Amino acid sequence: MATQAYCLKCRAKREMKDEKATTLKNGRPATQGTCPVCGTKMFRIGKG
Repeated sequence: MATQAYCLKCRAKREMKDEKATTLKNGRPATQGTCPVCGTKMFRIGKG
């Protein structure tokens, strides 16, 4: 399932590639991936 996140470099909302569920220092869940267009890291806080 592809998660959408905002790419800061492209300045557009895109579907993440290579998603990984992670946990922040404060215990909140997050999802980390890469932008399929430019390859920049993308990050989305919330359900992972």
